[in-house]
Amino acid sequence: MSALGAVVRSGVRGRRVRTLVIALAALIAVAASVLGGSLLVVSGAPFDDAFARQRGAHLSVRFDAGRVEAGRLAASGRADGVSGAAGPFRTATVVPRSDGPGSGWPMTVVGRGDPGRAVDEVELVDGRWPARPGEIALAAGSPLPPVLGASVAFPDLPGGPVLTVVGVGRSVTDTADAWVVPSQMPALTAPGDDGEGDGGGGYQMLYRFTEAATAAQVAAGGASVTAGLPREAVLGRQSWLTVRESVARDTAVYVPFLVAFGALGLVMSVLVVGNVVASAVGTATRRIGVLKAVGFTPAQVVRAYTGQALVPAAAGTALGVLTGHLLAVPILAEAGEAYGTSSLGVAPWVDGVVVAGVLGLVAVTAWASAGRAGRLRTVDALVVGRAAPAGRGRRAARVAGRLPLPQPVALGLARPFARPARALAMGTAVLFGTVAVTFTVGTAGSLGRVMEARAHDAADVVVAGTGPRPGPGPGEARSDGPPGVDPALVAEVVESTAGTARHYGAAKLRATVAGVSGIVDVVAFTGDASWGGYAMVAGRWIERPGEAVVPTRFLAATGTRLGDTVTVNVPAAPVTVRIVGEVLDPRNDGRQVLTDASTLAAARPDLSGSSHHIAVRPGTDVSAYVGELNGRLAPWGVAARAGGQGGGSDMVLTLNALSVSLTLMLVAVAALGVLNGVLLDTRERVREIGVHKALGMTPRQTVLMVLTSVAVPGLVAGAAGVPLGMLLHGWVVPTMGGSAGLRFPGSVLAVYHPAEVVPLAFGGLVIAGLGALLPAGWAAGTRTATALRTE
Repeated sequence: MSALGAVVRSGVRGRRVRTLVIALAALIAVAASVLGGSLLVVSGAPFDDAFARQRGAHLSVRFDAGRVEAGRLAASGRADGVSGAAGPFRTATVVPRSDGPGSGWPMTVVGRGDPGRAVDEVELVDGRWPARPGEIALAAGSPLPPVLGASVAFPDLPGGPVLTVVGVGRSVTDTADAWVVPSQMPALTAPGDDGEGDGGGGYQMLYRFTEAATAAQVAAGGASVTAGLPREAVLGRQSWLTVRESVARDTAVYVPFLVAFGALGLVMSVLVVGNVVASAVGTATRRIGVLKAVGFTPAQVVRAYTGQALVPAAAGTALGVLTGHLLAVPILAEAGEAYGTSSLGVAPWVDGVVVAGVLGLVAVTAWASAGRAGRLRTVDALVVGRAAPAGRGRRAARVAGRLPLPQPVALGLARPFARPARALAMGTAVLFGTVAVTFTVGTAGSLGRVMEARAHDAADVVVAGTGPRPGPGPGEARSDGPPGVDPALVAEVVESTAGTARHYGAAKLRATVAGVSGIVDVVAFTGDASWGGYAMVAGRWIERPGEAVVPTRFLAATGTRLGDTVTVNVPAAPVTVRIVGEVLDPRNDGRQVLTDASTLAAARPDLSGSSHHIAVRPGTDVSAYVGELNGRLAPWGVAARAGGQGGGSDMVLTLNALSVSLTLMLVAVAALGVLNGVLLDTRERVREIGVHKALGMTPRQTVLMVLTSVAVPGLVAGAAGVPLGMLLHGWVVPTMGGSAGLRFPGSVLAVYHPAEVVPLAFGGLVIAGLGALLPAGWAAGTRTATALRTE
């Protein structure tokens, strides 16, 4: 073995603590970088990635089974410009009944024998694909809860078929709400229904085109596949661009959030691994002087210490890649839930870039640190490596000694001033950790308020029926109650029930507005709905007839602003309303107008609330109230339920879990930066610690002294990290809203309270203490004689 190899080997084996710290730093840095890089990659274009992976359909078309034969539809898949086709599949629009929420909402069921491969591959999220009649796989976004083993009944169909949920799948272009085997479809289609009856029977064809990047190209492809078919045979079509735009608006809220975490992870990893390696090599200056004294050249010294750093770094990097992949599984799964996609994973090139980047950083840092020491004269290197420069920190030690503090505390408080550069490195790590924790707390609170505002579910109790009937057209009232139920009678029952504090009714009808493409939902309130969870961005709530409140996207689409008037076109008569408020409401792409029912009295005199939202008096038991109200409403066939069930709680939980996971990772990286600095400091001071122990310092006092040595950097970094985290939150959250075409009200941003800010500031001290615990224990456990003999 060469002399250079022997030095590398002895350095790795003999300096076990330094070797362990470098390996641990590389492990956590690589794991954090793999995770952070993966979040940046999957946040780039989540829908496009999923669409390419699942070979999504550029166009899905529904045909009337009574006007075109299956053979002609199959032949349409060979039209000019078609690169792939799937179908025809039998379809039906049915109204299911189940024990969970979503029961009564119409859903589209498609008969497919398998998940598909060439076009629109349905990815199974859970369970399996239906294999026989009586089984059904629900889409992840289905109105029904995707619970394996649950029963779904269709009592409105002949024979009342009941199916068992055996799987949960996800179609990237939302081509169905559920799938069954083809032999099940006759039981789900009403007799004589070919596509226009209540059963909604028909055929579905899925197409991929050679060119489909623009709406014009998709339209040309659609014209090609339907050229030889009867015009009236086409019942509906959906372009992948429409789905892409909708998904992009929904996921845009989360992209800046995940990108911010990914960037923080990458920056902290670079800082920590660079600091660890530089410190580890820098503390070996005296040993470098010894090597030069026995004949090593500066170049040999640099190569030796670069090798000593690369060996443990390579081992830590290998374990870091494995750890990063293990951590990425649950975190990317949560990110997939937020993005509405599945099968998110770590791209192989991310591993390659991270491994090369970390090992390259280690090599460059070690080369620079060792090179600086190698250029010193041998005598200077031998002297520099022995201790801190004389006099450094003396004044701080004298000031701390005069304070009425225990001696170990005074010694610890003065220590950062003896090694200011090292204290600055530790403080930087704590700073980033505190920023991450502050940012997470604020973002989690903001996202929770956005979901609450989106749900508008502030009522304690909601009275609704079976949900909207399939196929309402413009201007057609969409009743949430069974036919024949007078909402005024329901309102009287609610008013007379003991415990009712206030309530309002809401009816929804469909109309059109100039400047807004598609159907606009008009929500008409009976009573004061200002307390119903509608977060105002600007302006005020409705106070009198003729006024309306609209979402931000509505203002952008129509080019209007507060104080302007718009005409709502309902079939009976146009209604002009004045916009008095801007509300946070991302539903239906912002195509909503909220007004008072009296505004529509002339056009729709029969309009009244079809759902009722109730706030109970303080102290009222909601469960008992719901039970009593249901007993009184039973003759009309409507039911009440406790409110707060539509607040997007699943998404809030997903994002909160994601926030906690990422924050713990960043805190671990920050604590490692502290651990490295304190460990090097205690190793450097081991003889001094031995002297203190010989003079009577107990192990507990030794631990206290080491922990106190990080108190000043921890407190300063914590105090600086909190406002920086708040600034990051104040930039990212509005960016999240702006990317989704939303403006957030002040209540979404004002989530930091004085009672939370102070503990957050002390979070820096906690992070520093966690990083210093292990070195403090090592220092306390070192025998006095061993410490005194150490150079």
